[in-house]
Amino acid sequence: MKTKEEIKNRIDELRASLEYHNKRYYDMDAPEISDFEYDMMIRELKELEEANPEFLTETSPTQHVGGSTKREAGVRVKHNVPMLSLDDIFSKEEVFDFVHGMQERLDHPEFVVEQKIDGLSMTLRYENGKLVLAETRGDGLNYGEDVTQNAFVIPDVKRVLKDAPEYLEIRGEVYMTRENFERANERQEMLGQKAFANPRNCAAGTLRQLDSQVVKERGLSMFIFNLQQVRGREFHKHTECYDYLKSVGVAVIPQYRICHSAEEVWEAIEAIGDSRGDLPYDIDGAVIKLNDYTDRDVYGHTDKVSSWAIAYKYPPEEKETVIRDIELTVGRTGRINPTAVFDPIRLCGTSVSRATLHNQDFINTMGIGIGDSVTVYKSGEIIPKIKKVLKEKRPEGTVTFQIPDVCPVCGAKTIREEGTANILCTSQACPAQLVRHIIYFCGRDAMDIKGMGEMAVQKLVDVHYLSSIADLYLLKDHRAELIRAGLVGKEKNTDKLLQAIEDSKQNDAYQLLAGLGIPNVGKAAARTILDRFSSIENVMQAGVAELQETNDVGQVTAEGIVLYFQEEENRSIVERMISYGLNTKKIETQAAGTEFEGKTFVITGTLPGMKRNEAQELIEAHGGKVSGSVSKKTDYLLAGEAAGSKLDKAKALGVKVISEEELKAMLG
Repeated sequence: MKTKEEIKNRIDELRASLEYHNKRYYDMDAPEISDFEYDMMIRELKELEEANPEFLTETSPTQHVGGSTKREAGVRVKHNVPMLSLDDIFSKEEVFDFVHGMQERLDHPEFVVEQKIDGLSMTLRYENGKLVLAETRGDGLNYGEDVTQNAFVIPDVKRVLKDAPEYLEIRGEVYMTRENFERANERQEMLGQKAFANPRNCAAGTLRQLDSQVVKERGLSMFIFNLQQVRGREFHKHTECYDYLKSVGVAVIPQYRICHSAEEVWEAIEAIGDSRGDLPYDIDGAVIKLNDYTDRDVYGHTDKVSSWAIAYKYPPEEKETVIRDIELTVGRTGRINPTAVFDPIRLCGTSVSRATLHNQDFINTMGIGIGDSVTVYKSGEIIPKIKKVLKEKRPEGTVTFQIPDVCPVCGAKTIREEGTANILCTSQACPAQLVRHIIYFCGRDAMDIKGMGEMAVQKLVDVHYLSSIADLYLLKDHRAELIRAGLVGKEKNTDKLLQAIEDSKQNDAYQLLAGLGIPNVGKAAARTILDRFSSIENVMQAGVAELQETNDVGQVTAEGIVLYFQEEENRSIVERMISYGLNTKKIETQAAGTEFEGKTFVITGTLPGMKRNEAQELIEAHGGKVSGSVSKKTDYLLAGEAAGSKLDKAKALGVKVISEEELKAMLG
């Protein structure tokens, strides 16, 4: 029997953990635990609070919905109707209790059972058939975010409804198909950016984008699942509203069932569960709701949940299998990705034989080796994961797998990326990362060659005009062929691109150093290194100890630089570019001021009035330095919205946090 003090400590521990994971899930779109693990924590907290009401507080995660209303896009708007959540249940007995409770209070109630789409909620407001506002859930009760411009580019969102009432407000779930999710992550990897964890997170991050073109490119979808409010027309049942919406071309939750008994409800839940593996999108449960709107009014809602509906969460399905091989692939960022190949098993209606092993740290923690028996599961997501290694079944001689220290594609040396668990190939000539590397080299954070986009690079690589970044500076010799084949556009566009490539030869040397793609050497680090060494030739000759004397260059980064230039192919590429006339010397510029002399800044989050690269240029123009990571040497953290972990670290280290306005004020 636990004491009251022990119970209170456990409640505090659960609340702190849930608030942390709420922030990761709702505000940062970067969860660290599965839905099932979160659900189990919230359930335990509810049970403890119900048994110990003296510890219940208004600020408990059980008493509010979702995250904060921090925003990246749009403005804060007030909900006309609260966008509430649902209580979760996990067993057949709880389903029957819910249905029987409704039947005891209502006269022959009808239930609708439908898929619970794994996405994020959005409400659409129509006036006389015209879409006037799209809003996110936000805090669920009072405020959300205006994302109307982004909603306009989602194909399932109708701008105009025919035969529409005076006012119609409907709520749905924005989601991403697994096919579009994979395509979005391929693009992230090609651009050297962080991959999304799952389709739900990708959809959430996408809907809050400032650029609606990005939303359009990633391909979001939407299903409507509720009528929020209507004027000028009457609907008596949920399914009646669905029939109207379908008649005007609105996508509603598919394959819903009308049920009249607990047995029928359970059969519908099982049918949805059996179909999970055949759906092109993720679901994280089944929703049971009253069909009749009058019946719903009897039950109403609390400040957090609708009382007339409930969500059944499927238990995580897991099965045992044996790992037969571990395959290594190289992504376009140069990251080596280990994948377990095991005896096929069926999970959620599909055959599964592979699961990612993420990185060497994950492999070491789990103790995974070829020949091991493991349990594999799918918990609220379609992606299979290894849950644990059955050590008692390990064959004699099996050892924990180690990723080799050479690239499996090109044989070059590998290095661990500083601050992460990623192991990277150091050869920029590696075929697995060529396209991504050329795109990065031409991008804004490196040589800034206008007109050399993703499609152009892919075409030029496919027809063998580009086999390294140095080949960009030979394209002028193939002008006529490029124009004739239309590889980068018509004559005018081709000439513009060739001139942009030629002009880039005069760039500051730090842009060239950043463009080489050396692990941990981005734009900021390249500037710092060139401030010390003056030329790329000097950097090529520097040793680890000498490089470490540079601010913000640690041992891992220094070793990566030395290793990069020790690779014969890398050195050959750089020497070719030098011979083609690219500038390798630091360009001395007149500073705009010295207000930030000797000060180190880190920039994080979305700034309201300028892009992060613009803020960096402003700081550097006034004598300051910009670093990519927070440390004790950091003087200021310039923080915008959705600042994330860098803000937490800055507070822990006592680093002064400033806003964009405060930065400008420091410059007078």
